[in-house]
Amino acid sequence: MNRLLIGTIIALSASATALGAPHLPETTGTTSESAPRKSRLSIGGYGEAVMTRNFFSDSYLRYTTPENYKKSSHGRFDIPHMVIFLGYDFGKGWSMSSEIEFEHGGTESAIEIEPEEAGEYESEIERGGEVALEQFWIQKSFMPQFNVRAGMLVVPVGQTNAHHMPTEFFGVYRPEGENTIMPCTWHEVGLSLWGQAGDWRYEAMFLPGLDSDRFGNQGWIHDGAGSPYEFKIANRYAAAVRVDNTSIPHLRLSVSGYIGDSFSNTLYPTDGKNVSGVHGTVAIGSFDFAYTHRNLIARGHFDYGHLSDAKAITDFNMGMSKNSVSKRQRIGSAAIATGIEAGYNVLSLVNGYAQSPQRLFVFGRYDYYDSQYKMEHDPKNEWCHRQRIAAGLNYYPIPQIVVKGEYSIGLLDKRYNNEPSISLGIAYSGWFL
Repeated sequence: MNRLLIGTIIALSASATALGAPHLPETTGTTSESAPRKSRLSIGGYGEAVMTRNFFSDSYLRYTTPENYKKSSHGRFDIPHMVIFLGYDFGKGWSMSSEIEFEHGGTESAIEIEPEEAGEYESEIERGGEVALEQFWIQKSFMPQFNVRAGMLVVPVGQTNAHHMPTEFFGVYRPEGENTIMPCTWHEVGLSLWGQAGDWRYEAMFLPGLDSDRFGNQGWIHDGAGSPYEFKIANRYAAAVRVDNTSIPHLRLSVSGYIGDSFSNTLYPTDGKNVSGVHGTVAIGSFDFAYTHRNLIARGHFDYGHLSDAKAITDFNMGMSKNSVSKRQRIGSAAIATGIEAGYNVLSLVNGYAQSPQRLFVFGRYDYYDSQYKMEHDPKNEWCHRQRIAAGLNYYPIPQIVVKGEYSIGLLDKRYNNEPSISLGIAYSGWFL
């Protein structure tokens, strides 16, 4: 990422009195994470608007009877994310940071009088979307090597959760594999310890466990975070950890992991001999890297997750009411996601643009993921494993703004239809104050 942008982003400062930003921005191999500030108040954010034409069907039956949907297509306009950062440095090592996210344009409703129905008042939903407090934490910094945070935190497992601003990946949308099988961005109320010493940075987090009621076939544990209630149920607990190393110039290497039980972490009754001893332990291991040097950027990740008692949880969820929050689907006992992308700034080859802040990256990306990589007795849905190939352009007229375009194709098992698409997007990321 351009040094001008890095210098303006306030991120997880090594200073004892510095204000940490909600995200750790990708660097060019340096460890500079603090910058002079004129004000204790910090305001920033990011946002993205996209347009896509998918040359495949969006029918929920497209995997059941694929022969009926060979020549279908549909288009979408969307605002996947628009985020406002707000932070304040109280001094003496105390700071606060928050992140309010509007997904898919937020929500809209209206009350109307219906003349066809005797003038009755009716409430209508005009836009589907979400408004969420994605982060809100208070931090006490004791020293660069030891800081404590409490509140709503991003769970730093995987590449995308740790680096999910639109200037930190090439595609129009977030990397598909991690965004499918894991919560993204994954945020929970919890307690975090973090610090940095030289080229090493660590973060350890204590948080409530996932809810196995809402696990599914294609999304695996994706919908198990958060809560459909006004509070987060914490009958089960979990832990997450991440370690980053930047000792090799221009290269960041990271490992992260998560472990915690998920069964009976709900209001739904889970008593009975048939579920005795069921824990639903979720264990995830992840490796990711980023290499940035001169005009080349390369990133990649590998994630493997295991769910114990997957068959028992599947049977339990299948027996739940249709009105429950459960998807009532077969759940994999293991899931996998891996991806790699690389881009080169071709403007560096043009006379007069070698030192210009404008950049034009030509990039390619490959993903493979399978939410039912392993099953416990249940048959596997073959459409849950797929490959995805993408290629396109990222144009930065200034470091904080990027215009994206890509062609991608999802490659499925031969009995199903492949899923090609063309997407365009524009995004920004930066600090205003």
